[in-house]
Amino acid sequence: MEWNTETDMSRPSIRIFALVLTVIGIAIACRAGSETAAAVPPPAVDEAKTAAKGKATAVVAGGCFWGIQAVFSHVKGVHSATSGYSGGAVKNPDYETVSSGRTGHAESVQIVYDPSKVTYGELLRVFFSVALDPTELNRQGPDEGTQYRSVIFYANDEQKRIAEAYIAQLNQAKVFPAPIVTQVVPFEAFYQAEAYHQNYFELHPYDPYIRINDAPKVANLKREFPDLYAK
Repeated sequence: MEWNTETDMSRPSIRIFALVLTVIGIAIACRAGSETAAAVPPPAVDEAKTAAKGKATAVVAGGCFWGIQAVFSHVKGVHSATSGYSGGAVKNPDYETVSSGRTGHAESVQIVYDPSKVTYGELLRVFFSVALDPTELNRQGPDEGTQYRSVIFYANDEQKRIAEAYIAQLNQAKVFPAPIVTQVVPFEAFYQAEAYHQNYFELHPYDPYIRINDAPKVANLKREFPDLYAK
């Protein structure tokens, strides 16, 4: 995520090297994502879809927020997905301080969705299936540090109940080769990230990081959840 394409990609040899990494990385990521997504069942405990249209909010974290935002931006029933910071003690943090790991924040995404079209449990199924590896502690892929930890920030008792029941369900079924380390903690605050982080996936489709780490996630969403996928 911290690859500076404007400086690091200026030399031809590095560009060629990045292209090779991109091809290899996409192949590996696609295989891993496909195997994980196909094995994740729907939640046994979930909320019912509402009769009337409305807006509800979910906040999750799991590695670089570019990929999480990209995935949920393509889920039907989602009004918006915004990159930001949650879970720390510092008010109004910026990217540089969060990246230091000293603020306690995790790179997070705030999802505003229509509960008449998609449920909280369905969002969590997408989260565990294609958005991250929930067994990795304080990291995702190439990104390491507490700011990349996996978290579900619940806004109320219902969200907490659904999240905890789903993690218990997946662990009991041994869906993943190791226990899920995703934290379930109360939501306190969400701070929107800088403008250049918003919709990064859509605006920088040829960025090597995006092609290696995030494009396979969106592709897996389309393949594994065609009824939920939105262009």
